Amino acid sequence: MNAQPEQRTDPVDAIIGQWAAVRPDLDTRAMEVFGRIHRLSRAMSDRAEKAYARFGISRGEFDVLATLRRSGEPYTLSPRQLSATLMLTTGGMTGRLDKLERAGLLRRSPDPHDRRGLHVTLTDKGLELIDEAVGAGLAVQTEALSGLDAEQAGQLSGLLRELLRTTEGRQD
Repeated sequence: MNAQPEQRTDPVDAIIGQWAAVRPDLDTRAMEVFGRIHRLSRAMSDRAEKAYARFGISRGEFDVLATLRRSGEPYTLSPRQLSATLMLTTGGMTGRLDKLERAGLLRRSPDPHDRRGLHVTLTDKGLELIDEAVGAGLAVQTEALSGLDAEQAGQLSGLLRELLRTTEGRQD
């Protein structure tokens, strides 16, 4: 006999049970999926914030430094490129850049090809910090996935990729 592992319940199951009691006509499968995605996103965001705080940066500041690091040498982008990649307004980006520049993690310099433009470049200190911070953040994420085996993690990644692709492709 092939016994199925006992399925544990979570807070989303309680919510779904309440809806089933008062509105049994509702199909709550989407609520189950997105409720769990939302709770997982919040929990992981909180854990990442704690990991990055050890380096004196917030999640938003991490995102700026990581975007510059991923761009490859010379780790330079324009503020507009950063804003577009991070889906931030230029005003929101300016505040982050100001703080990171004061901390010595990046520098802004004139664009030699455009008198009105700027370049944002990681400093050596910023490069060292982001390399450590990305490792710390990845360790938090890896630990969170430790309850899944490699095949399960791959399946979950594939399913989420497909859901994201079909969701982002739709216009409201």
